Amino acid sequence: MAAPNAPRRGSLQYWPRKRARKILPSPNWKAIKSDSNKRLIGFIGYKAGMASAHVKDDTPDSMTKGKKIIIPVTIIECPVMKIFSVRFYKNGRVAKEVLAENLDKELKRKIKLPKSNKKADFSGEFDDLRVICYSVVKKTGMKKTPDLSEIAIGGNYDDKIQFAKEHIGKEIPVSTIFNKGNLVDLRGLTKGKGMQGAVRRFGITLRAHKSEKARRVAVIGSFHPGRVTRRAPMAGQLGMFTRVSYNSKIVDLGKADDKFQGIKNFGDVKTDYILVTGSVQGTAKRQLLITNSLRPTKKQLKKNYEVLEIR
Repeated sequence: MAAPNAPRRGSLQYWPRKRARKILPSPNWKAIKSDSNKRLIGFIGYKAGMASAHVKDDTPDSMTKGKKIIIPVTIIECPVMKIFSVRFYKNGRVAKEVLAENLDKELKRKIKLPKSNKKADFSGEFDDLRVICYSVVKKTGMKKTPDLSEIAIGGNYDDKIQFAKEHIGKEIPVSTIFNKGNLVDLRGLTKGKGMQGAVRRFGITLRAHKSEKARRVAVIGSFHPGRVTRRAPMAGQLGMFTRVSYNSKIVDLGKADDKFQGIKNFGDVKTDYILVTGSVQGTAKRQLLITNSLRPTKKQLKKNYEVLEIR
């Protein structure tokens, strides 16, 4: 009989296993692909819940092509966003920041606003620019405090300047950013589970029936060096980790108009929404950063669904 062999428990790609520092992560905007259109390549949304979508499958070469099938979808409420400020970058650092005028008073709950604001000045030579956007979440009835995130703009530098000038201080709906059939990545935090043991945290094997009934590994390290390494599965925090759900297909988007009411732990969807295939990390009302797909696949791109009913 061969000696038992198994991979170590817990990938070091997800390290350290502790609570994330902030709710909305900061992605690498340079790596995310953007089309030539001058528009944002990200949006702030709020997870409402899951549903079953009765759709017609129009995917080429699919075994269920032309048939009506049921797929799991996640409902994400996407209230309009506004630009809080425009950041100009020079040599990879923030060289200048221009604040928008007539900011919403709810921002005082989140950050300290300046007493006076100078007129927007976009002059100067810079390498890149991005915008700090905030969600007008008070329209959802869920809460009043907006969420802020830095979001990049597609196109060349002149396109970015033009977009910032045209949209600063104005409402930006999700329908101007994404279209039906787009692939998106969803970045957010997983459901927090607090302090957990090594069995649930790393999936280690329970002890044999004749050994001590301790829910931990038998040996946590060697005699020398005389310390416990960071690779040893130990009890600690589980959940509230930043994760990315890749290549989710947008099957529908638009105005809610009383389509989704009485969702468990969420309530009614009152503003714009998008429907994405599959599940998304996090609890209801969890903030999500929706971005263009980082690494789109042919299999996901060719999927085509026509929504008939949401159950």
